[in-house]
Amino acid sequence: MNTTSTRVRTALALVAALCCGCAGQPGAVPPGEAAAQLPAPPSSAPPSSATPPDPAAVGANELGQVPILMYHRLVEQPASVYDRTPAAFRAELERLAAEGYVPVTTAEYATGRVDLPAGAHPVVLTFDDGDATQFALDAEGKPAAGTAIAILLDVAARHPGFRPVASLYVNAGPFGSPDGAALRWLRDHGFEIGNHTRDHTNLSLADDGGVQEAIAAGQREIQRALPDYPVSSLALPFGAIPGNGALARRGGSEGTSYDYACVLMVGAGPAPSPYAADFDPARTPRIRSQDPTGEDARYGSTVWLDQLAAAPAQRYTSDGVLDRISYPASAGTAPAAGFADRAVAY
Repeated sequence: MNTTSTRVRTALALVAALCCGCAGQPGAVPPGEAAAQLPAPPSSAPPSSATPPDPAAVGANELGQVPILMYHRLVEQPASVYDRTPAAFRAELERLAAEGYVPVTTAEYATGRVDLPAGAHPVVLTFDDGDATQFALDAEGKPAAGTAIAILLDVAARHPGFRPVASLYVNAGPFGSPDGAALRWLRDHGFEIGNHTRDHTNLSLADDGGVQEAIAAGQREIQRALPDYPVSSLALPFGAIPGNGALARRGGSEGTSYDYACVLMVGAGPAPSPYAADFDPARTPRIRSQDPTGEDARYGSTVWLDQLAAAPAQRYTSDGVLDRISYPASAGTAPAAGFADRAVAY
């Protein structure tokens, strides 16, 4: 049994015990190179003796679009478009589960380790700023009721195919847990911890040295609580790209080096498949979680999920076979050169 499967089972068992009594700021390595450092996702591919599913029968398109959703605070009275109510967050997760989406981490997405059942669609849930409304531990060391992670675990417990994983991008003092207990819990339960710089630095305003110091300082903050943890991705504070964009992925300062699989922007639409020729790990877009009304709602999650539901051929749909990349020949997309030997058009 692989490590992530064990963590997911542990998380679901914890939710079963918990749920009996419980109901921001805007914002690598090339695919495959970081995979050895990271736990593998649970295998959903059929046994080798099983007949692989027909890609056409499930509408497979593994060069299709992937929604990477961006969350900040969960509050009952939102103060900006970056806030969501707990009820709205839960409803969005329920919608994703009902429409066949399965969460994967940023690291799994960016390194091409998207191992899902046939017909399923990947979604990446990302959280910026390390806010305590996203995650906190209660007096018993369990996820505090009403936090985003507790809600995610609850939804996953009622939809067993909906993996309880997410990628959380933190600054200094994440989740109000100065002893690092929150980060350790998240790591131990299969969640990804990503860098958001220590001080939420606008990297477009920093020189090359300042960019590297801000990113390296953020990584040191994480590794102070989690020594040797392989930080694999960065979410750009404010979505601001440094003048030398390459330094967002690779660099170092004061003895700390970093080499990331993916750099996330704020963006305004779905991301390309990690197998597609237009996938850019240095500038990967996200979609702000948002209701269908309000400021820039046309760029928000409700509108984009509606569009993907209305045009299902455009979204990433798994063929159920890990080592095969299936896509319709009529899709007008092309696989990246590094995945061409696994790509099969139908």
